[in-house]
Amino acid sequence: MKPHSVPSYSQGALDKPLLAMTIGQAFDQTAARYPEGEALVVRHQQQRYTWAQLAQEVDLHAKALLALGLQTGDRLGVWAPNCAEWFICQFASAKIGVILVNINPAYRLSELEYVLKQSACQWLVSASMFKTSNYHATLQELIPELAEQPVGQLRSERFDALRGVISLDAQPPAGFLPWSQLTALGNAVEPQQLDARHASLNVDQPVNIQYTSGTTGFPKGATLSHRNILNNGYMVGESLGLTAKDRLVIPVPLYHCFGMVMGNLGCVTHGTTMIYPSEAFDPGLTLQAVAEERATGLYGVPTMFIAMLDHPQRASFDLSSLRTGIMAGATCPIEVMRRVISEMHMGEVQIAYGMTETSPVSMQTAPDDDLELRVTTVGRTQPQLENKLIDAEGNIVARGEIGELCTRGYSVMLGYWNNPQATREAIDSEGWMHTGDLAEMNEQGYVRIVGRNKDMIIRGGENIYPRELEEFFFTHPAVADVQIVGIPDEKYGEEIVAWIKFHPGHTANELELQTWCKSRIAHFKTPRHFKFVDAFPMTVTGKIQKFKMREISILEIGKL
Repeated sequence: MKPHSVPSYSQGALDKPLLAMTIGQAFDQTAARYPEGEALVVRHQQQRYTWAQLAQEVDLHAKALLALGLQTGDRLGVWAPNCAEWFICQFASAKIGVILVNINPAYRLSELEYVLKQSACQWLVSASMFKTSNYHATLQELIPELAEQPVGQLRSERFDALRGVISLDAQPPAGFLPWSQLTALGNAVEPQQLDARHASLNVDQPVNIQYTSGTTGFPKGATLSHRNILNNGYMVGESLGLTAKDRLVIPVPLYHCFGMVMGNLGCVTHGTTMIYPSEAFDPGLTLQAVAEERATGLYGVPTMFIAMLDHPQRASFDLSSLRTGIMAGATCPIEVMRRVISEMHMGEVQIAYGMTETSPVSMQTAPDDDLELRVTTVGRTQPQLENKLIDAEGNIVARGEIGELCTRGYSVMLGYWNNPQATREAIDSEGWMHTGDLAEMNEQGYVRIVGRNKDMIIRGGENIYPRELEEFFFTHPAVADVQIVGIPDEKYGEEIVAWIKFHPGHTANELELQTWCKSRIAHFKTPRHFKFVDAFPMTVTGKIQKFKMREISILEIGKL
């Protein structure tokens, strides 16, 4: 760094103290403060709860989990789309010190198996169906012992920690414990037992595991504490100016930090009403929810806002109650932001940046930032956090220069679950989380993300790591070699291109490969484009040149 130049280091405001309580304590505090206020509206289930009613449900199900034998530090998996039960699981598990394991509803058999094994879940809460996935059938295939053993006393060869599966279906197949039966289990447990467990917890204990696809090919479980995510949700809500009078529509998935932290915890810490418009994002149902519920806030990734803006019936929905919200998960095109402000009345909409490993938000724009800052940057450092940009040697670069973004503070995860090596690679000895994102900081401390030093693809707000997909394609009998790259896409931000080299005498077409992917991996990881080659662009030393593959793909696919 040149003499007299300002370093790319920024510390957030320190005047806003962190919450020194567990998630359960924060929830109880809000329920006591606004007992008759509307807490949760789940439109697709036609359910509404006041804070007092929601507190009753949370405590009942927390006692039911105690009855199932769950101990502090045990893991409870949730594999379901957005629903009231998801919220109840989040807060009931937090109250008894059980670690919630978020499982992507789009996961297929091999992904579900990996997560259940790696986290060693003791119990799993599962929906029966989601879109084209039959969850019951998948679980019956994975755990054939379910039907043969007493409910709650599972002994599985494949999953030695798993004791049972709770189904959200009223009449699930043999071996599943119906959700409805948790009421009787909970009622049989004395409130004092719950109080004693709740009182024994501390803020630094793990409360959540979220899986992020790793560049090594296997997802890593970011392990987050009460302190991590409760405070992050609180700080996001503070930036938005949320109060008990606000009503926030949450169409983003709850298994992501966006839904469960920025959404649920952001609202719980402010007494704000949470509104789930549908089990998965639907632009029409989201617009309808905003209009009919007189929402003041709305969350989404850019693709969601684009879909809502372009919805043929948008003009018929009264969106005038909106004032704020967050657009995150991918870069926001300036025209989209302009239209969100002018056509959706979201004058105070903000951009947030972060990653699961930082709970997630480390930077955010302010409600009064001008339009250019809201679309060209991801804002400034959040309160009680630090950010810096470093070069390859670890030195802080000057403002205006590009470096790797690192974050430090209360939001940095405890580590990757049962993966000390990956944890050491991500968090250095001074507590800095190395994001892998390349960025630039201006004189005012606003940060612009310029690229990624990992080849991560962000498609419609979903993080996709090429290495994981490449290893998956290697399991196809015809594939000799494969390289995955991302190319820009107007609708999703990026799309996946798979460059495939076949074994001699083998072949497959695009449709065959996409069909093969369909039952094995999440839909958003299935490449939209394929390029069949005999060789990949390489350097003289034999290193793959992904940037060249990206350039070729953009040129060729742009001509389709």
